[in-house]
Amino acid sequence: MQSSTVQFLPEQASSFALQVDLLYLYLTAVSAFFTIGIVGFIIFFSIKYRRRSDADRPPMTVSNLLLEITWIVVPLALSFVMFIWGAAIFFKMASPPKESMDVYVTGKQWMWKIQHVNGHREINELHVPVGKPVRLTMTSEDVIHSFFIPAFRIKADVIPGSYSKLWFEATKPGKYHLFCAEYCGTKHSGMIGSIIVMEQRDYDAWLGNTKDSSLAEAGQKLFKTMGCVSCHSADSDIKGPNLEGIYGKQVRLQDGSVITAEERYLRESLLAPNAKLTEGFTANMPSYQGLMTEEQILQLISYMRTLTPVTTNTGLKTLPTTALGQTPKPEVTPVQTPKPVTTPTATENKLSGSPKKSEPAK
Repeated sequence: MQSSTVQFLPEQASSFALQVDLLYLYLTAVSAFFTIGIVGFIIFFSIKYRRRSDADRPPMTVSNLLLEITWIVVPLALSFVMFIWGAAIFFKMASPPKESMDVYVTGKQWMWKIQHVNGHREINELHVPVGKPVRLTMTSEDVIHSFFIPAFRIKADVIPGSYSKLWFEATKPGKYHLFCAEYCGTKHSGMIGSIIVMEQRDYDAWLGNTKDSSLAEAGQKLFKTMGCVSCHSADSDIKGPNLEGIYGKQVRLQDGSVITAEERYLRESLLAPNAKLTEGFTANMPSYQGLMTEEQILQLISYMRTLTPVTTNTGLKTLPTTALGQTPKPEVTPVQTPKPVTTPTATENKLSGSPKKSEPAK
């Protein structure tokens, strides 16, 4: 919670805070011990073994093997403790629980734009429930920023053209500082905000107080208006890869490698569709670079995450999962037509300007 008092460490308000503080105190204690010890021995030996006269000749000193082993093994053991302890915390921070609540963050000079899954938007504030893991997917519209919450002991760079992941679980209701910890321009010091941790019932009431469309609904509209449906539906004239169940699936590329279809890959497939071609498809999709904002890309990806695999006419076999962004080679046999759910309005292919017939939404 924000406070005007001077503290040695910020308030502990997340599940990581105590672990990070204990490691920090261990590093500080080891550093202080050796600093004081080494400086103390330097002063002691400087006095004890000072040269008392020009004729003073010290006796020959024989090496001490036990002493040499000790000053090698002890610092090495202490260093291994630092490494193993730090690595354990790092891997825990890098592995969000599966039940984590998703929030999308876009950094921009000089503000934080935040979108919740249900469409609720915030600027320079993030409301979260206490005791529930929250997973942040972050990107930048301009320069490198750094999302830093001191009370939670978490920080991650927010990089343009890529997605950073960060997660936390708040343990105390209250209001906490949010900073940009990477110099990002003349108003860097003003790129601040607040993390507001609420009880679950209060958070549910706050979250439900919005008239915005959910991210998936906004992404579905983009999927139609940007012409994606013209190629990525089963009965389109120009056949693009099937997108049902695409998120989190393994996609085989033309070079024989396999990649997981997650946020970074789907974003790259939208902006640089020829970078990673799916096996069996040629590079006919133009780039959407400059045609969509980072927020719109996140909305479109959020919609693709909701697409579940559909079944064939037999009701047993699922359609194959492929990647976003390429047109299949002529000799590839088209996949079966998926079962239509709703009938959207007629759309046009924005890139070619040619009208397309109404397509069944996925």
